[in-house]
Amino acid sequence: MNIPKEDARKYAPATQRNREPILELLLQVLPTTGTILEIASGTGEHSIFFAPRLTPRQWLPSDPNPELRASIATWAEHFPSDNLYPPLELDAAQPIWPVEKDQDSNYSPIVAIVNINMIHISPWSACLGLMAGAGRILPPGGILYLYGPYKQGGEHTAPSNEAFDESLRAQNPEWGVRNLEDVVAVASKENLNLQATYQMPANNLSVVFQRSK
Repeated sequence: MNIPKEDARKYAPATQRNREPILELLLQVLPTTGTILEIASGTGEHSIFFAPRLTPRQWLPSDPNPELRASIATWAEHFPSDNLYPPLELDAAQPIWPVEKDQDSNYSPIVAIVNINMIHISPWSACLGLMAGAGRILPPGGILYLYGPYKQGGEHTAPSNEAFDESLRAQNPEWGVRNLEDVVAVASKENLNLQATYQMPANNLSVVFQRSK
């Protein structure tokens, strides 16, 4: 008798709410071909939704958490897509990323990086590592796309964001909603220039950077 293996899929309710608006913007700002590296892919629900809708681009998910990588892989088994790569073990805070080490990979060139809801649920070192990595691997004209809540001018943009920030810091003092200006300043040091910000559902922002030519 064949016993099905345990379903490793995890679920993030916010995915159902934000995936359509994010996809609409990704279709506008991403290069039309090449590999899109997703940093901190989480459950994998975004990956299996975006990949087939962003063809002919390739989608490369990653996460440092083995349980989340198992979730990503299992979601991909249930919703296979020819342009969705297996998830990489990648910690944004590390000084060298696996995609830099693997010179013989079958990936098409990485032309963009997508990072959704990570910067506020991780230490500041993860943001610094993300910007440094994007500065190293993106080609001139390459795109870095961020999504999440931000303070602007040092102030929260909504009471719900302030409450969320307090709950994050209660869980881990190194977490918290970041000042957009601080993120932009770090990006600029890595030759990533702010292109635009977009208002998104639930008081979130999409922030788009481009690697200097």
